[in-house]
Amino acid sequence: MLSKDSLQRLQAAVEEPDLEGTRYRVIERIGRGGMGSVYLAEDSELQRTVALKVMNLTDPTGDLARRMWREARIVAQLEHPGIVPIHDVGILPDRRVFYAMKHVQGSRLDEYRSKEPSQAELLRLFEKICEAVAFANAQGVIHRDLKPENIMVGPFGEVLVMDWGVAKVLLNSDTGSSADTESSVSQKSETDTQHGTIIGTKGYMSPEQARGETDALDQRTDVYSLGAILNFLLTGNHPGSNSAAEKTSRVPKRLAAICRKAMAESPSDRYVGAEELAADIARFFDHQPVSAYRENPIERAARWIDRNRFVVYLVVTYLILRFLVLLFLNR
Repeated sequence: MLSKDSLQRLQAAVEEPDLEGTRYRVIERIGRGGMGSVYLAEDSELQRTVALKVMNLTDPTGDLARRMWREARIVAQLEHPGIVPIHDVGILPDRRVFYAMKHVQGSRLDEYRSKEPSQAELLRLFEKICEAVAFANAQGVIHRDLKPENIMVGPFGEVLVMDWGVAKVLLNSDTGSSADTESSVSQKSETDTQHGTIIGTKGYMSPEQARGETDALDQRTDVYSLGAILNFLLTGNHPGSNSAAEKTSRVPKRLAAICRKAMAESPSDRYVGAEELAADIARFFDHQPVSAYRENPIERAARWIDRNRFVVYLVVTYLILRFLVLLFLNR
């Protein structure tokens, strides 16, 4: 009888990729998912470390291989500072598909949030996330699984949106080709994008995703997920939890309204895209009205005072000094 630890070591040894004939050498496994494992590896030619994503061993239908190739090709076309770049893709001697990408150092967004940074820091990071998603959406790609665990924060505040394995390419009006069928991959429909299949993470997926309405998904689907991420950043808890609801009252009304608009039940009531959502966050920073919230006169005046506090301080100081001078002269 083998112990549990021995079995785990044996399984890890069996699953470790055969990199013979490639430029890579495995250092250690740093992650594991449903589609494959991620290894920290050394690129012997460029003498740098990379993250190597390798397909799992079991793939009797070939679906995993198609999905891996598809993910690599989609991400390779999204050249943006906020999207992890792909360096290489290929097939190992054991017939498993792999691709090499930048090794991102830092912490996941949920881990970063647990350190309780300031609200301003979190909102700046959120703007960067929106920029990356807006870029992908502009290229006709929607992520479909945006959540804190799929976003990395680097040591210098850089943000990288990860894990595009279930991304959907929107219908190309110029070519008429479908989103989820790549010309260089199998032309049959991907099983994970058929109507009725639910893809996403509870609390972060849009209502239309939860209903399996694959054909109805567009950039507003990612907007919903971004709203859920913003809610998490503001409250520190995942959407739907009781503690998140309790902390909502502590969130500024204009920010809470931005969350509600991004996470509206109907896509038509949400922001048109991630860029519009980021614009409202920028207006909040600049003490300007946000499109998601209608202010009353008192709130408008309070916001004006907050935005022009230096001028207000000068005027108040002048009036106080003027009053003291008049008081002194009248003695």
